Amino acid sequence: QVQLVESGGGSVQAGGSLRLSCAASGRGFLMYSVGWFRQIPGKEREFVAAINWSGGSTTYADAVKGRFTVSRDNDDNTAYLQMNSLKPEDTAVYYCAADSVAWRIDAPTTPEAYDDWGQGTQVTVSS
Repeated sequence: QVQLVESGGGSVQAGGSLRLSCAASGRGFLMYSVGWFRQIPGKEREFVAAINWSGGSTTYADAVKGRFTVSRDNDDNTAYLQMNSLKPEDTAVYYCAADSVAWRIDAPTTPEAYDDWGQGTQVTVSS
């Protein structure tokens, strides 16, 4: 099991930036893809971005492509989500998650593929 802790959320104005961190401990973090998801009350968890175990493959939701960048530092057991040009519609609780399968070439984009989740961090973007 991987324990994940997100940080870096907060309140910003539209057009601003935030960098979320996902610190991991437990079973070999470097073997697993990391996904970022977000959720607003009353809606399903939505895929944002994901990165495979090596960092060599990333994928993004259309809504954030070109504005968000996912990365990871396996030496530091941490994944990141750099969010630029934030919009009010990016307001949500953001979660990171660790894949249930090791060594996947492409990181999955559905929540069901992920075993372990952080507690979430709130991002609020005002207009």
